[in-house]
Amino acid sequence: MKLSHIQENRARMVDISEKADVARRAIASGEISLRPETIELIRGRQIEKGEVLETARIAAVLAIKQTSSVIPMCHNIPISSIDIRFDISDNFIRAITEVKSTGKTGVEMEALHGVSIALLTIWDMVKSAEKDETGNYPITRINNLKVIEKSKRE
Repeated sequence: MKLSHIQENRARMVDISEKADVARRAIASGEISLRPETIELIRGRQIEKGEVLETARIAAVLAIKQTSSVIPMCHNIPISSIDIRFDISDNFIRAITEVKSTGKTGVEMEALHGVSIALLTIWDMVKSAEKDETGNYPITRINNLKVIEKSKRE
């Protein structure tokens, strides 16, 4: 029996101790595709679980504030501002998060985490309207998760 050697890789956070505190900002977005009928239920505030977009907004804020607890190599950073917006079309909802901080590292992971959790919260709240007769989700999907902008002011 031949044994192979597996090199142990170490996971470690990036050392930011020598970096200066600067104002940082990131904007991220993503979309959830939904049935047009579900979009109308959301617009009419007729989803059984409650107000979808307000719940998703609160979930995104909580997620942004807890990013370093969920993503192991993210630094715990001070968040100074959070803005969550939603654009609604006939067959998808776009979530946009803007996060600001003054610190030693960027806030793009916090912005991405906020978008992801907002979209997953929407999915959870509308899943009874999105299921087909077999209990699957043929239309529902999360797409286009991305950082739109990242900046820092020294």
